[in-house]
Amino acid sequence: MDIFVQLSLIIVLATVIAAIMKFFKQPLVIGYIITGLVLAPFLLAYPESAHTVETFSELGIAILLFIVGLHLSPKELKSFGKAAFKIGLAQILFTFVLGFIFSRLLGYVFLPALYLAIALTFSSTIIVLKVLADKKELEKLYGRIAIGILLLQDLVAALVLIFISASGGEGVGLASFVRPFVLGGLTIVVMTFLMIKVLPRLFDFFAKTKELLFLFSLAWGFGLATVFHYFGLSIEIGALAAGVILSISPYSVEISNRLKPLKDFFVIMFFILMGSRVDLGVFTSLWLPGLTLTLFIVIVKPLIIMSMMGFVGRYKKKPSFMGAVSLAQISEFSLIVALLGFEVGHIDHQVLSLITMLAVVSIGISTYGMMFSEKLYVALSKHLNIFQRRRPVKTTDLFSNYEVILFGGERVGYDFIEVFKDLGQSFLCIDFDPDLVKELVASGINCKYGDAEDAEFLEEINISDAKMVVSTISDNDVNDFLFSQIKNPNEVIIVLLATSVSNALHLYERGADYVILPHFLGGHFVAELAEKVGFDDERFNEEKRKHIIYLEQRRSLGHS
Repeated sequence: MDIFVQLSLIIVLATVIAAIMKFFKQPLVIGYIITGLVLAPFLLAYPESAHTVETFSELGIAILLFIVGLHLSPKELKSFGKAAFKIGLAQILFTFVLGFIFSRLLGYVFLPALYLAIALTFSSTIIVLKVLADKKELEKLYGRIAIGILLLQDLVAALVLIFISASGGEGVGLASFVRPFVLGGLTIVVMTFLMIKVLPRLFDFFAKTKELLFLFSLAWGFGLATVFHYFGLSIEIGALAAGVILSISPYSVEISNRLKPLKDFFVIMFFILMGSRVDLGVFTSLWLPGLTLTLFIVIVKPLIIMSMMGFVGRYKKKPSFMGAVSLAQISEFSLIVALLGFEVGHIDHQVLSLITMLAVVSIGISTYGMMFSEKLYVALSKHLNIFQRRRPVKTTDLFSNYEVILFGGERVGYDFIEVFKDLGQSFLCIDFDPDLVKELVASGINCKYGDAEDAEFLEEINISDAKMVVSTISDNDVNDFLFSQIKNPNEVIIVLLATSVSNALHLYERGADYVILPHFLGGHFVAELAEKVGFDDERFNEEKRKHIIYLEQRRSLGHS
């Protein structure tokens, strides 16, 4: 069969099955794996067709890891704070150890048990980011913590890929590991030096034309991946290293956005290939380990994360629960590690099929868990007190009544703090990020650790007695709840934040005195500035200098 016809049929079938997954509100990745299952006995039985899909999947993995690397810059990792790092490190350690013990109890020998434990440890960056973005909860505390943990997992996964690719089919020996690792490390050092000292000038040239920047990015990623392959490391880890080095470039976000459509297509081929390699004939013998490890992923793993968030991070039970539910699946990295382990002979087809099955089932279950996390929390809230430390972050408690109460001290809230801090003790800032609360208290800001959806807490701070209540939380349900807790809204100035025009109008109907729409506010301000300043270059430059100082200050605080 002609390669073009085969590829056309693959894409058409993947589209139909993905549309069905979308209708049932399931992740599209499950549809791609199912496409591979359906195609395996037919189109992929042709050697040339299988080779085409395999080549495309390798390109997809390389581009995916290149983009992951672009988001692993030191500044990006630093912005998620020490708490996310500690929680992530503890989660990786405990999940790996318990996963290895479970796998051994199920009868797997050392290497297969090791791979299963690794697969269980990681959570899916693609799935979590997609669902949180759809729910508009990326900026919530639990969302930021989850993303911080995922970034740390990605770093650990990169080290695992280095180790596996270095060991090759020779076993995990020191000699087989050291040489490519050292060569790869030297390559990173040299390339980083070039990126800092040489490439900025080239970037200024390439960035003038979007097509040239796009082509240079591909040349950099694939070129460095080839160098790593030559040194005995995998193409995947070379692509990841290329992305990490490029992450320090000011054009990293633009490059990532330009590559996403290309990545999406090739990654589809990777998941189709994974599905085609699942042996349905062995599923009857895998039901016990499959069921056991699925329960480990969707129950034990979230319990580990909640324990770490409560004990290490000192978070309350709600953000702990929401973050844990978000990470209750295994990762695309788990599939990449399993595939690489299969190719170097560390695991057999049965273990590869088991890990793929765990990915499909856990991603499906966790997606529903994330979609209905609020309802799950309400149902289980009474039983979650054990995961909440009795001594949360210390806060100042100077007044029982406050003139101004601000909910949310980061980003938009920062500007309000700068305005209201001169009110002293009659101003109160509320946030449920303990790291931020500590920083604000240390800088002399009256700040409490609390949740805007906690009725008892709102009563404790006498929200109805305030002269002004400001919420920089964009969640419409939270703002509606605040309205319900203010006894006399007409006597309190209420300023809220919304992310859409319809939400803003809804809040005005409820009685808000002003609704901030960040997407419109900037344009409105600049229009007024243009009207006020006119064509006076000097006054515009003065405003520019002030704005640059302001932006530098915000960046130093991690507000990206």
